[in-house]
Amino acid sequence: MDEKKSEIPYEDFAKLDIRIGTVIAAELVPETDKLIKCTIDFGLKPSALADGSPDYPPTADGLGERDIRTIVSGIAEWKKPEELVGRQFPYIVNLAPRMLRGVESQGMLLAASDEHGVALLNPERVVQAGTKLH
Repeated sequence: MDEKKSEIPYEDFAKLDIRIGTVIAAELVPETDKLIKCTIDFGLKPSALADGSPDYPPTADGLGERDIRTIVSGIAEWKKPEELVGRQFPYIVNLAPRMLRGVESQGMLLAASDEHGVALLNPERVVQAGTKLH
């Protein structure tokens, strides 16, 4: 079992932006046996950022630009890429990007793990992509 970590103030936890994303594509990262690269839809990008920076330009359909990200997860030992497509999972979306085997990962999948492997977390019903966890 992992060692207990020290307490953090609520303000530190509140810095995490955790959102539900919908997997729209998934594939094994070449030359690895543990990594899956997923393309995740997090819904529409906000029309204006909190710091007042400019809006994202609307798309041709007028709905706005979608927040589509690539996220790499080390779950291929337990899950196949095709099992993930169309499903929703929670992701931390405000981590600094990280290169994993030549692929930039733009967030982190939240999952549970124990002696039996990885258990993926998902909402009990389909929610709008980009829904924030509180």
